[in-house]
Amino acid sequence: MESNQTIFSSVTLVKVYEEDRFHSYNVCLYQPMKIVSEGIWTNHTYHIPSQSAFTMLELQIITIFLITQTFHFLLKRLGVPYFVSQVMAGFLLGPSIKTGPMEKYKMMLFPFGSADILNTISSFGYGFFLFLNSVQMDITLIKKTGKKAWVIALSSYFIPIIGGFFILGIFSSLWKEMAGSEEMFGMPVVFISHSGCSFAAISLLLNELGILNSELGRLTLSAAFLVDLTGGIGAGFAAAIISSMQSSSDPGSHLFVNLIAFFVILLVIPVIARPAMRWVVKNTPEGRHVNKIYIHIILVVFLLMGFLAGHFNQPFLAGAVIFGLCVPEGPPLGSELVYRFELFSTWFLSPIFVTCCAMKVDLTKCGPTNLILVVCCFIVLIHFIKLLVCVVICRFCRMPSTDGFCLALILSSKGVVDLCSYILVYDGMGQSKASIGVMVVSVLILGTTSKLGVKALYDPARKYAGYQKRNIMNLKQNSELRIVACIYKPHHTIVVKNVLQLCSPAPDNTLVADVVHLMELVGRSTPIFIAHKLQQSVGSSYNYSGEVIVTFDLFEREHAGSAIANTYTAISPAILMHEDVCHLALDKIASLIILPFHVKWGGDGSIESEDSNIRALNSKVLERAPCSVGILLNRGSSFNSTCYNVAMIFLGGPDDREALCLAKRFVRNVDNNLYVYRLLGYDHDSSNWENMIDDEELRELRGAYVRQRNARYEERTIDDASETTTFIKDIAKMFDFIIVGRRNGVRTSQTLGLESWTEYSELGVIGDLLASSDMETKASILVVQQQQTPYMCFEDAMMPQSLRCSYGLIAIDAVPNHNIILYEMVAVKSLQYPTFGIIEKGFTNNKCESFFNFFNKEWKLHYREQANPTKQLLIPKD
Repeated sequence: MESNQTIFSSVTLVKVYEEDRFHSYNVCLYQPMKIVSEGIWTNHTYHIPSQSAFTMLELQIITIFLITQTFHFLLKRLGVPYFVSQVMAGFLLGPSIKTGPMEKYKMMLFPFGSADILNTISSFGYGFFLFLNSVQMDITLIKKTGKKAWVIALSSYFIPIIGGFFILGIFSSLWKEMAGSEEMFGMPVVFISHSGCSFAAISLLLNELGILNSELGRLTLSAAFLVDLTGGIGAGFAAAIISSMQSSSDPGSHLFVNLIAFFVILLVIPVIARPAMRWVVKNTPEGRHVNKIYIHIILVVFLLMGFLAGHFNQPFLAGAVIFGLCVPEGPPLGSELVYRFELFSTWFLSPIFVTCCAMKVDLTKCGPTNLILVVCCFIVLIHFIKLLVCVVICRFCRMPSTDGFCLALILSSKGVVDLCSYILVYDGMGQSKASIGVMVVSVLILGTTSKLGVKALYDPARKYAGYQKRNIMNLKQNSELRIVACIYKPHHTIVVKNVLQLCSPAPDNTLVADVVHLMELVGRSTPIFIAHKLQQSVGSSYNYSGEVIVTFDLFEREHAGSAIANTYTAISPAILMHEDVCHLALDKIASLIILPFHVKWGGDGSIESEDSNIRALNSKVLERAPCSVGILLNRGSSFNSTCYNVAMIFLGGPDDREALCLAKRFVRNVDNNLYVYRLLGYDHDSSNWENMIDDEELRELRGAYVRQRNARYEERTIDDASETTTFIKDIAKMFDFIIVGRRNGVRTSQTLGLESWTEYSELGVIGDLLASSDMETKASILVVQQQQTPYMCFEDAMMPQSLRCSYGLIAIDAVPNHNIILYEMVAVKSLQYPTFGIIEKGFTNNKCESFFNFFNKEWKLHYREQANPTKQLLIPKD
C-alpha cells in the first residue's frame, strides 16, 4: 500500500478467506506510535498526517458529521428519520457508493487500520447509548402489563417466526435452488430478526409522532418492551450456543459454562444491583442531585459488565443492557445519568457508530438476484404475518382495524439498534454480504414507511370529538359538577384549591375534582400515569406530588359529603402533556378543565417568570379539549378567604354564557357576592338570535339570583373599545376574582381595535386586557372557553363501547319557528343495517318527516325532551 493509505509502517496481505469477507495481513507499527500530527507547516518527508491517529480521527469525525447533517437537512422535510441520514453517510463513505475520482480521497481519509480506532471509540458510545436506553426502561412493566399487551407481544413475535420456519421447510427445495444451500442456513436469522423489534426505536418513533402517551402509544410501548426483552434473552442463548459450536475443543462443556455465565449475568446481577440502586435513591434528598461518587461507581461497573459479558462469549452490549435495567428509571438516579451522559453518547458517539456500521456494507456485492429475491420474500412474508396477527387481535379486543394496522406498522419499524444488531450478526455469524445488504436497506425502508404510514393513518385527537355536549351550560339544575384541574408548579396548588372552593360544593351542589400534577418525562422512556387514591400506577414507586396529594385530601375532608378530590400524577414529554389532560377529561366526563396561566406575578404585581412550555400546553388543550376550558391567572393576591367578591364581565356569546353559568354556581354560597356587568354595544340588536339567547340566560340572574341579595346585575352601553378599557380598569381593583369569556375571534363594537394589541391570544381580548401590566389589580382571573369540539360523523370505532352497535344518535336543535335543523346523524354499523353519515343543515319539517319515516321501517324512534334547547333522538335496535 502507499504510505498515505495506511496508518502503519508497512502492510502485507497474507491470506484471503472465503467469499472475500476476511483478509489476513502482516503489519509493521511505528515505535512509538504516531498519535498527534507534527503540524501542517512541517516538512513531511518522514511523518505524514495520515499516519497520525488522532489527527485522522478528528478529520473522520468532522467529515461524518458534515455529510450526516447535509443528508438530514435534505431529508427531514420529507419526514425521514434522522438515523437514515447516518446510514446514507456510511454508504457514501463506504464501498456501497462509488464516487469516481473521489475514491482516492476516501482512501486517504479512511486509511487502512484507522477504522479500528474509530470503531472502538464509537462502540463505547453505542454501548453507553444502550445503557442509557435501558436506564429509561421501566422493568416493572413486566408485572403491570395487561393481558392485551402480552398477547400482542408474544403473538406478533412467535407466530411470524413459526410461519417463517413453516414456509422455509415446505419450499426448502425451491429456496435452495434459488439461493443455494449455504445461504439457506442464514435465512432463520433474517425472519427471526425481523419478527422482533427494538424498544428504543419504538419509543423514539412514538415520541416523534407525538403519540407516546396516547392509548395506542402506551399499548405499543408495553408490547415492544416484552418483544425486545424476549428477543434479547433469545439472542443471549443463541450467542452462547454459537460460540460453543465454534470452539475447537469440548463444545459441550464450553456451552455449559457459557449458559451458566449468561444466567449469572441475567439473574444474579439484578438481584445485587437493583437493591443497591434503590439505596442510592433512598439516601438522596428530594430535589437534590445524586452524589457524584455514586455516578462514578455506576460508570465503572458499566465498563466491568461489558468486560464480563465479552469474557463469557456474550456481546459486550449485553452487559450494558442488563446493568441499565437495574437502575431505577426517572428521578433522581435515572434522570441524573441521562442528563450527564446523553449528549456525549446518544448525539455524538452513537451516530458515528451507525455510520461505521453502514460503511461495512457493500451494496455493489448484493447478488445474485435470486438470493436478493429470496431474502426480500422472507422479509415481506414476516411483516405480512405480523400485520395480520395485529389486526386480528385488535379486532378481537374490539379495537378499530386502523389502530391494529398502525400497531403493526409501529412494531415493524426498525431503527439504530436493529441496524447495528444486523452488522454485529454479520461480523460474528458469517451472514452473507447479499443478505446483510438487503437487511440494512430494509431497515431504512421500514423505518421510513412506518413513520409516514402511522402519521397518515392515526390521529390521536379524533377521540376528543364529542358525541355529546360537555359543558356547564348544559348541566341540569343541581347536577354534579366534574372538573379536571391541572397543577404545573408548586405555587399553583393553593390557587387551584381556592377556585374549587369557590365553586361552592354542597350536598345538593356536589363537586368532583380530578387534580392532575403534570411533570416532564426525564430519565425514562415510558410515560406513567399514577392514580394516587386508588394506589394504581404504571411506572416508578418514586414519591411524586406529595404536596398536591396532602392539599386536596385536606380539601376533601373539609367538604366531606359535598366534594370528592382525586389526585393523579402524569409524567410525559412536555409536547405531549395535553394528551394526558384531554384523555383524563374525556374519561371522567368532565365539564370543565382548569389550566393555570404560564405567567407568574409577584406580590407587587410585577411579572416574576414565564414558562413557554406551559403556554404551548394550554394552547393545545384549548384546541383539542373535549369539554369547556378555563385558564386561571393569579395576579398576586393571596385569594384564600372564605368569602369572595366576584365580578363577571358579560359581552355575549357562547363563551360568556358558559362563564355566567359557572359564576351562578359561585353564589350558591351566600358568603360570596357576584356582580355581573353586561356591556352592550351602541349597535345592540335585541332581535338578533345570539342576543336573544343571551337575554334568556340572563333572565334567571336578574330574577331569582338578585333576590338572594348576593348577586347584582348592571347593564352599560359602551360606545367604543376605549370606553370598555376604562370601565374594566375602574372595576378591576374592586374584586377578588373576575370571570370572563374568551370570545376568540368574535368582533364587536365594544372591543373593536383591541385585537391588534392582544399579547396573549389564548386569553381573548378581555382576558388579555386584565392580564396586561397596565391593569392595577391583584384579582385572580378565570377566562372560560365553552366546549369547542365540533359535532362530526363518527366511525363505529370512535363511538363509546356502550353505544357501539347498539344505538344511533341524532342531535337536533329546536328553533323558535319550530323548524328542525338536523346537524348530524350517527347510525349503527352492523351486518343488518348500512352505515350512514349525514351532515346537512337546514332540514325542514317535511324533510325530517321523510327521514324519520325511512328509519321507522327498521328502528323504533323515541323522542326525549330536555331542559336545554338541544334535544336528542336515541334509536335503539329492536
